[in-house]
Amino acid sequence: MRILVTGGAGFIGSALVRRLIEHTDHEVLVYDKLTYAGVLSSLEPVASSPRYRFVQADIIDAESVARALNDFKPQVVAHLAAESHVDRSIDGPGEFVQTNVVGTFVMLQQALGYYRGLNEADQACFRFHHISTDEVFGSLGDEGLFTETTAYDPRSPYSASKAASDHLVRAWGHTYGLPVLVTNCSNNYGPYHFPEKLIPLIIIRALNGEQLPVYGDGTNVRDWLFVDDHARALQAVFERGAPGETYNVGGNAERKNIEVVRAICGVLDAVRPRTDGQGYAEQITYVADRPGHDQRYAIDASKISTELGWEPSKTFEEGIDLTVRWYLDNQVWWQDILDSRYATQRLGAAHG
Repeated sequence: MRILVTGGAGFIGSALVRRLIEHTDHEVLVYDKLTYAGVLSSLEPVASSPRYRFVQADIIDAESVARALNDFKPQVVAHLAAESHVDRSIDGPGEFVQTNVVGTFVMLQQALGYYRGLNEADQACFRFHHISTDEVFGSLGDEGLFTETTAYDPRSPYSASKAASDHLVRAWGHTYGLPVLVTNCSNNYGPYHFPEKLIPLIIIRALNGEQLPVYGDGTNVRDWLFVDDHARALQAVFERGAPGETYNVGGNAERKNIEVVRAICGVLDAVRPRTDGQGYAEQITYVADRPGHDQRYAIDASKISTELGWEPSKTFEEGIDLTVRWYLDNQVWWQDILDSRYATQRLGAAHG
């Protein structure tokens, strides 16, 4: 198939593209604006493939979107382009509304026009796959899991913008007959993760001898999903999922934030010990909590398991070990980001 991946130079997008080029015969067009978090070097492993193409453009630019669709003629649009960091959404929500809400509207309108111009056989094959987050469901207590029918209750500008985009996608499916798919995933981690997010931030700050900031008391819980497992899930959904359906994707790996940080410290202690004989956990420090910090997210991924046969292949311990070792072996990748884009400073402390 031909698959157009918006946001394909981002963390999850690039993992999907690498998987498709390395493990399938699909052709891929990456459509990416290359904002601060779009990193072309994340695509270098597959950039020489004749089945890979790239176009730099904004999803808000309707003419560029239409041109990409009509030139490439995809069977699948995998829509990952989004502003994705909660802390940045607290500091500047406008970008999140523009990209995540208006950008998704533009993608849907252009995809619908393209879809209506296809013949009947090509229409039967077409899918618009919208990749979203479990954060749209709000915050859980100590018990329970998010399912595909959990009511939406977004709490941050980021999750509100993703909730809005989810609703738009489903509306275009119900109202206009566009064959849509929606996936809501838990927290991803792994290689090529932009350093503003918790796991790469902690790894890099630990190696640099800096404090390891933990929000509040560190008891906020997230379900962690290794990014390559997520890429496999996305492929399963757009290849075999039923149009109009939603699938939750989770790693079956709930951990408190402080447990995540301590796990990273443990791997670093084993493979790159500090020269002073102290453990990396000595660098942990507790900082003022994120405004409106949701307490717990947890995914019930039984539907995608039962219907599509997908399961996560990595335990959290295996994934963290692989991730830490990747950052140790690929300092050139993340050092370039630190030098030119983001220096691990605190984000999201603003109150409105």
